Amino acid sequence: GLLMALDVPQERGLGHLDQRYLDGLEVCRFPLLPFLAPLPLDWMYLLYTVMFLGALGIMLGCCYRLSCVAFLCPYWYLLLLDKTSWNNHSYLYGLLGFQLALLGADRYGSVDGLFRPQKRNAHVPLWNYTLLRAQVGVPAPRPPRDPPGRPRDPLTLPPQVFIVYFIAGLKKLDADWVGGFSMGTLARHWLFAPFRLVLSEELTSRLVVHGGGLVLDLSAGFLLFFDATRPLALVFVTYFHCMNSQLFSIGMFSYTMLATNGLFCRPEWPRGLVARCPPRLQAWLPSTKPPQPSPDCHYGGRRGRGGLRPRQHLAAAFTILYVLEQLFLPYSHFITQGYNNWTNGLYGYSWDMMVHSRFHQHVKITYRDGLTGEVGYLKPGAFTQSRRWRDHADMLKQYSACLSRLLPRYNVSQPQIYFDVWVSINERFQQRLVDPRVDLVRAPWSPWTPTPWLLPLLVDLSPWRQRLQELEAQLDGHTDTVFIADFPGLHLENFVSEDLGNTSLRVLRGQVLVELVEQQQNHSLQEGQGMQLPAGQYHKVHTVSPEPSCYMYLYVNTTALELEQNLTRLQELRERVRNGTEQAPLPPELRPLLGEPLPAGAPLDPLVSLFLRREQRQQQKERQAGLAQRLRRFLRRKFFLFRR
Repeated sequence: GLLMALDVPQERGLGHLDQRYLDGLEVCRFPLLPFLAPLPLDWMYLLYTVMFLGALGIMLGCCYRLSCVAFLCPYWYLLLLDKTSWNNHSYLYGLLGFQLALLGADRYGSVDGLFRPQKRNAHVPLWNYTLLRAQVGVPAPRPPRDPPGRPRDPLTLPPQVFIVYFIAGLKKLDADWVGGFSMGTLARHWLFAPFRLVLSEELTSRLVVHGGGLVLDLSAGFLLFFDATRPLALVFVTYFHCMNSQLFSIGMFSYTMLATNGLFCRPEWPRGLVARCPPRLQAWLPSTKPPQPSPDCHYGGRRGRGGLRPRQHLAAAFTILYVLEQLFLPYSHFITQGYNNWTNGLYGYSWDMMVHSRFHQHVKITYRDGLTGEVGYLKPGAFTQSRRWRDHADMLKQYSACLSRLLPRYNVSQPQIYFDVWVSINERFQQRLVDPRVDLVRAPWSPWTPTPWLLPLLVDLSPWRQRLQELEAQLDGHTDTVFIADFPGLHLENFVSEDLGNTSLRVLRGQVLVELVEQQQNHSLQEGQGMQLPAGQYHKVHTVSPEPSCYMYLYVNTTALELEQNLTRLQELRERVRNGTEQAPLPPELRPLLGEPLPAGAPLDPLVSLFLRREQRQQQKERQAGLAQRLRRFLRRKFFLFRR
């Protein structure tokens, strides 16, 4: 409850609600159900307030059932209202809120227990623990013997299920994760610096990031199940989630998983913790006395002779069906085929966490007036507040439909919308996601059938990734490269900036025709051939081979390179003056390099000004690099967010 209350102003967006749902705002939204729409801004504030108070009520155990409903209904409404905010942990919060609404989590240390004696310090059915532990990935630990009077539940007897941890581990058996391509650059983070002392960056990525993540997810549930291995598992799981809190921007998820560690231990551990507190403090803490019997529980011995009641049978059946549904849903993408892209389904309920990483090189949105034929271009992301639409066919369809309603206000009649989205997934070639020749306003889409205008992922080119890494390793520090794969019959239109004075194209596979637009020249290139491309001009690369073509751009930012060389010369000049090796006096415009004031009437050299500003930023960055300074900035950001 506390973590969800902290989450509402942050990841749920209460701190920036006016920017997202301002009345009259022209923005395209992406609800799961077409009839869902945001309320007026004042009502949205009221909705968030209800959700926030519901989270506080869950934390305090105050009006517990009502608080769960107050949190749950607005939460799922907001989640279904915006698919661009979907992720695994937001989905998990909704599931936990649903489960808490059914469980007896207000039986110990709650406000309700102060006013309702039958709830105060009472037993909780073990199926409650079963449901939560199954959701976060560990079975309910059973004591060696059931003492007299201990509530029993038939669901604790058979083997339990593992969901979040275990299915996340199963999804990491994907070839890209096992091969070390999913999070290839993560090993450069400072958190992995201790591992890089004994391992190379490549081995750190393969063994620690990918191998360690796979082993931990697959084994965490089993290790947490047994008493002998639970302490070791808690250490590794805690370390894992603490690292995730620094590696990724995932809100309260890491802290939520840390908070669930207590569920893995025996249910009586809070009483032991309270019993160790000073006697004066215990008077203000929950009771350490044995819990009282609860009518919701089934007991062994004489109290259990009446057998299970219908309500308990219903709870058992619901738990089994719920767990089976949660096991089925991550593999249900053969039903909702319209949401499948290069990966299965909408990201959020599949537990394929961090298995796929994407890099977008180029996104172009073209519109055509249906009456005049006039062609124009939109800035990618126009009329949107997110970039998630670039990777999902269903959102592209919603985006195009929204644009077709908005563009007539800007004198574009019967608009046709075309998308050209270039993306690399898990270090593959940059390639198109959708067919750029299809008008998505009128293109068909159904949640139950495959999307016909979605281009396939060129998995046959996956073995090239090792070769691409080798080619990148051969480049110097001033040369960058982009690897492109394109389909037969399509072409890439590109513009070479004037800053990129040294740009070339080289064919790796297939055959292409390079069209220089301004020069009206065509150059045919075979595998292994290349050519220099003129700066400041458009060109088109046509794939003319029957199979997909593969080529690479090599480019040097000559303007940035010249600037860096000039700044390096200024640095070396200042060092020579300071150590006495440079005897000639500095010109007046270079005096500020030594901290001296600029002579009157002398103009300040722009290069010297840039050099001094960069040096000041570096010094400020070094001063603020300490732990105390980072903590202060973090607290300052959170303070202004919650105050807003």
